[in-house]
Amino acid sequence: MSKNSIAYDKAYQFAIRVVNAYKHLTNNKKEYVLSKQLLRSGTSIGANLAEANSAISSADFSAKISIAYKECQETKYWLCLLKDTGYLEENGFNSIYKDAEEIAKILYSILKSSNRTKN
Repeated sequence: MSKNSIAYDKAYQFAIRVVNAYKHLTNNKKEYVLSKQLLRSGTSIGANLAEANSAISSADFSAKISIAYKECQETKYWLCLLKDTGYLEENGFNSIYKDAEEIAKILYSILKSSNRTKN
């Protein structure tokens, strides 16, 4: 994935962190609903980037990047909610949220530049 291999690598590593957070939340905190939402959206970022890798057109590529960006924004929401309801401690939250923000910035940049090349 030439345009976004850094994004894909970061999203993959982020997905691993999300899976581990999910395990912690379900095993130790006995939280199953919000953590499932986090798992779904947090792992979807990289999955959509993997799909963008095999996009059949620039419009398809942009659509997949856009979905990945939106999933990243949703993931940030679930992280905040888990922190504000006492399921995530401040230190763990800050670290994973910072990663999500970094990925969102990268995806937004890719999306902007892919839209410029279409025009």
